[in-house]
Amino acid sequence: MADCARHPRIKILTCHEVVGLSGQAGEFRLKLVKKPRYVDEKKCTSCGDCAKVCPTETVNQFDVGLSRRKAVYKYFAQAVPAAWAIEKNGVARCVRACPAMVDARGYVSLIAEEKFAEALAVEKKKNPLPLVCGRVCTAPCMEECRRKEIEEAIDIRGLKRFIADYELKAKALPKPELPPKKEKKVAVVGSGPGGLTAAYQLALLGYDVTIFEALGVAGGMLTVGIPEYRLPRDILAAEIKYITELGVKIELDSPVGAPGRTLDDLRKQGYGAVLLAIGAHKSLKLDIPGEEAGGVVAATDFLRDVNTGGNAKAGKRVAVIGGGNAAIDCARTAWRLGAGEITIVYRRSRQEMPAEKSEIEEAEKEGVKLQLLAAPVEIIAGKGGQVAQLKCVKMELGAPDASGRPRPIPIKGSEYIMDVDMVIPAIGQKPETEKLGSLGEIATAKQGTITVDPVSAVTGREGVFACGDAVLGPATVVKAIAGAHQAAISIDRYLSGQDMKAGRMPLDLKPLAERKDPLPDVPPKPRMKATALPVAKRAGNFKEVELGFTREEAVEEAKRCLNCGPCCECRECERVCLAQAIIHDQKEEDVELEAASIVVATGSEIYDPLLATEYGFGRIKNVITSLHYERLISASGPTGGHLRRLSDGKPAHSIAYILCVGSRDVATNNYCSTVCCMYAAKDAMLAREHDPTSESYVFFTDTRCSGKGFWQYIEKSRQNYDVHFVRGRVSRVTEDRSHSPVLWYEDTKLRRVKRLKVDMVVLANAVVPAPGTKQLAKILGIELDKFGFLAADCFSPTDSTRPGVFIAGCVAGPRDIAESVAHASAAAARAAESVGSTAPASPAHAISTT
Repeated sequence: MADCARHPRIKILTCHEVVGLSGQAGEFRLKLVKKPRYVDEKKCTSCGDCAKVCPTETVNQFDVGLSRRKAVYKYFAQAVPAAWAIEKNGVARCVRACPAMVDARGYVSLIAEEKFAEALAVEKKKNPLPLVCGRVCTAPCMEECRRKEIEEAIDIRGLKRFIADYELKAKALPKPELPPKKEKKVAVVGSGPGGLTAAYQLALLGYDVTIFEALGVAGGMLTVGIPEYRLPRDILAAEIKYITELGVKIELDSPVGAPGRTLDDLRKQGYGAVLLAIGAHKSLKLDIPGEEAGGVVAATDFLRDVNTGGNAKAGKRVAVIGGGNAAIDCARTAWRLGAGEITIVYRRSRQEMPAEKSEIEEAEKEGVKLQLLAAPVEIIAGKGGQVAQLKCVKMELGAPDASGRPRPIPIKGSEYIMDVDMVIPAIGQKPETEKLGSLGEIATAKQGTITVDPVSAVTGREGVFACGDAVLGPATVVKAIAGAHQAAISIDRYLSGQDMKAGRMPLDLKPLAERKDPLPDVPPKPRMKATALPVAKRAGNFKEVELGFTREEAVEEAKRCLNCGPCCECRECERVCLAQAIIHDQKEEDVELEAASIVVATGSEIYDPLLATEYGFGRIKNVITSLHYERLISASGPTGGHLRRLSDGKPAHSIAYILCVGSRDVATNNYCSTVCCMYAAKDAMLAREHDPTSESYVFFTDTRCSGKGFWQYIEKSRQNYDVHFVRGRVSRVTEDRSHSPVLWYEDTKLRRVKRLKVDMVVLANAVVPAPGTKQLAKILGIELDKFGFLAADCFSPTDSTRPGVFIAGCVAGPRDIAESVAHASAAAARAAESVGSTAPASPAHAISTT
């Protein structure tokens, strides 16, 4: 293989796939797609430093899944070319589930390697608020985590919090290198998660950014809307400080829309672009009688008073209306303020509550009661106009509404009265766009949200953009971050005179489709539980409830990751590659190639052993295929050439080989695979050479050994190596308590059913057409035979049904190595003959998809 690679007339094209063929013999034109290798072959020195730092592991295909390798790899030491490659199978589900596309796989994998600073650097590429999101993110990534299908999802949010907390305590938050300052300025209206994120991203691009905040404190809803027991103020302050240290300025008590600070004024003051990230601070009304009674306090007003140190008080009997996180926050806050009886009234069932399940559970621990399938219809005032009672009606669920949830329907005559002295409506919020003053060409929707282009986030007004809750309505912190990130890209393109939409798609916030990918075989390992403040220590204070992981807990939790992907985009390989050969953003390329003749030698596969259910492959660990066996006895294999059982690693002293698995059977493949008899005999002899005490049994229908010296080889295995050849078909394989396979078979000589217990079973699987053979035949315009192999002319076994296209090796049917070599030599001769003297100097191209 190395000699071929060095030959001046041979050019090997790896990672290429044939997608089209035109022309005729002597003047073929092939269309190829060059798949990304993500490593520059010419620059790669094959040093392997990239693999040393790669934190993710995946199945090693070269060892047929018996071992694992890194996401950056070489198939084997002598592989051609010698360059490494990176395996990427699309984006991991946890990453795709995140609206901001934060590389959760990357930082989780690095935490498992105890590379905490590097893990935080991965997080901060997309998210400048890891301390915040590690506490209050709704974690859609965890909903899509494949570990959830085994027992529990990885605590991705808890791990995010750990790396942010760890680096904060170590006072080693990684600071990015800033580019030279650009002349153009950007104004951001609002300092919530959207405004902070956009300012951060724009500062990293070199812009002079000023945030205008209407309140006297920065943070938007992070500060005034989220209780301190979930998001401590010193934590939020550290997050904001990190952003301001990049040069971002925040002007407090500076509402845009006031005289001298309108949108027009900002543009006149030299701000090249304005981003509206004003959030949604205005609570929606219940629109029921009595809503103006004393003691009825909107959720946003109640939380703002508490969070800004106002004189907020809670009643003795509090009713909170709604089922979202704001409702839970209000209920748990009221409990800390001393409320005696707190009830959440929600019109649907618990299953439809949009609040986080963990938050609902914590609220119940603190004594909050849920009154489900109920809705308020009237607030009844008592003396002094203060609320005294809440009249509700019971509900039942009907057909799904526009949100996809069952529509709540009032039950006639089911009204009832609750005694309350405080009602907190928490049924949603809307932006206060009216405070911005004249919007000009900026359009707004019914609930006051700002209408923007779904790709560029630009409003109807030149140079004015919008993101976050101002566009989406009340959403989540991570959705605000996602929208702000896209808005920052648009602002940069706008100020640079570039097309704001080129190569971009609308932000997709829809749930993912049902997953169908198979799960790896891993033992269950429950999620690590982070420490929480006991309920008895929470009353009357706003101490943080969740206390986070220890170092040891975080590492153990990160190790539960299944390494989907498998490349996690951590870019550690890129950091250590001195040759600068890593190209993570490499794309597919279209390639055209001229050829006078074509030889197809794409090989074959083995019959899927999972289809032969009677033999227990995949269910019984010590039932393996012949390919697994070859790797086990190889010195370069996962066991260093020692024949070990997969169940316990003990030596395999007795081995049974079952021939014709998937062949010579009218139900599967009604042909002989040719090679099985001989390599079973070879494997049995190798077993004796590895272990002189081993016993081998070959189960066969009949032996087909018609090649030169083949029968003598079989006889040698019988006489010199004591290999037992058993004429009989195995009907099933079971397993005893020691995980030893037990074979049940009919001895066709004695016509008796027998059983045999062995340490290992090796399946001699049939040779079958390789996946893609049918599609390749269609592309090349050649025919298949009745078994799915490439059809050859009966008088010229190298000629396909298309002139100028020749076939060699197992792509035309089962063959051993010697026969494949002879077949390939004949195909090469026919290819050269067909070319004749038309292109004497044309090089030979070897095309491989791997």
